[in-house]
Amino acid sequence: MAAPFVDTARITVRSGNGGNGVVSFHREKYVAAGGPDGGDGGRGGNVVVVVNDHMSTLMDFRYKRKYVAGNGMDGQGKRCTGKDGEDLVLRVPRGTIIRDAETREIIKDMSDEEPFILCKGGRGGWGNKHFATPTRQVPRFAKAGLPGESRDVVLELKLLADVGLVGFPNVGKSTLLSVVSRAQPKIANYHFTTLFPNLGVVYVEEGVSFVMADIPGIIEGAAEGAGLGHDFLRHIDRCRLLIHVVDVSGSEGRDPVEDFEAINAELRQYSPELASRKMIVAANKVDIMSDPALLDRLRAHVEEQGMELFEISAAAHQGVRELVKKAAQELQELPPVAVYESTYVERPPEVDTTGEVQIERYDDTWVVEAPWLQRLIANVNFGDYESRNWFDRTLRQSGLFDKLEEMGIRDGDIVSLYDLEFEYQR
Repeated sequence: MAAPFVDTARITVRSGNGGNGVVSFHREKYVAAGGPDGGDGGRGGNVVVVVNDHMSTLMDFRYKRKYVAGNGMDGQGKRCTGKDGEDLVLRVPRGTIIRDAETREIIKDMSDEEPFILCKGGRGGWGNKHFATPTRQVPRFAKAGLPGESRDVVLELKLLADVGLVGFPNVGKSTLLSVVSRAQPKIANYHFTTLFPNLGVVYVEEGVSFVMADIPGIIEGAAEGAGLGHDFLRHIDRCRLLIHVVDVSGSEGRDPVEDFEAINAELRQYSPELASRKMIVAANKVDIMSDPALLDRLRAHVEEQGMELFEISAAAHQGVRELVKKAAQELQELPPVAVYESTYVERPPEVDTTGEVQIERYDDTWVVEAPWLQRLIANVNFGDYESRNWFDRTLRQSGLFDKLEEMGIRDGDIVSLYDLEFEYQR
């Protein structure tokens, strides 16, 4: 039995925690007052997403929903740094979009070769060797490692295909794909034979080829969830060209013009941009056509809208070569497959600043220590202006600046927050 086609998955990912710094002092014969030599903790492992071209579905994420990278190891004596946590590598099919589970914003479109760090591992804590000063030569404390990041994300596969076959069920889309490519979709004379998208590479001539996708039958109401169309309409989002396959045989008593307009209406409702994409019409099953007037009516209707119609019989291999050549010709003039830009904006985390704060002064340096400061600094990008403003605003709202001013801090004094030093500006 074939594995089910899975194209969406919601998972939780968490990077590793940083290892703790260690309190240690050098002990060696004939070495007096060796001093602190506690090593730093190792960095927590990252959660890295990479593209695997051998995968075609998100089946691997169907049952396992939580993924955690390795934690960094604690530091050791003799200034030995702990081992970094092992990165967790998630492999996804090309074309997978990573979205924030809450806001549905796009974090990353995995359509290129570059690995993407979804969650960064926590930084390792400093050992006591970093806290030795001329006035504090025996520091008996170290810092804990920072916690890793955690995210709830949705993986959404949008197939990377140049040409998408659309049309009602049982109009011959799967047969057409099997004829023009080496794909082997299930083919039978009943509706909804195709239950998931199929891809095939179409070779036109030396150096000319393209990828074609057979999208499961769309019916009226697909954009609201009727039939299978609601589940798979996303897979034609990237298609540069659409081939609309219409049954003109009259064997099922359907009107090809009504079918043509019904499918276009569903595309417009799902995405107006998609409905305006370049389209070629393939009038299929002409070899068993009972009433030529059906074909004439469809041709007049299609040409009135500025589209080109090809008479084909996929089963009899009639007219398919001309259709494929026309598709290849159109693709040469159309823009490349769409890659979605990231729309995700990192939200500042909520940090509880009500904890106890310890402030000590060493000459012109003020050392500020608080449990919540470590979490706050871990979420600040000091290379970004807005992130620094948020950091400054959080410190002011916590009352830290007011407390420092009450204790007599002056312009030009240095404030040290753990391992971060910056000049205080009144």
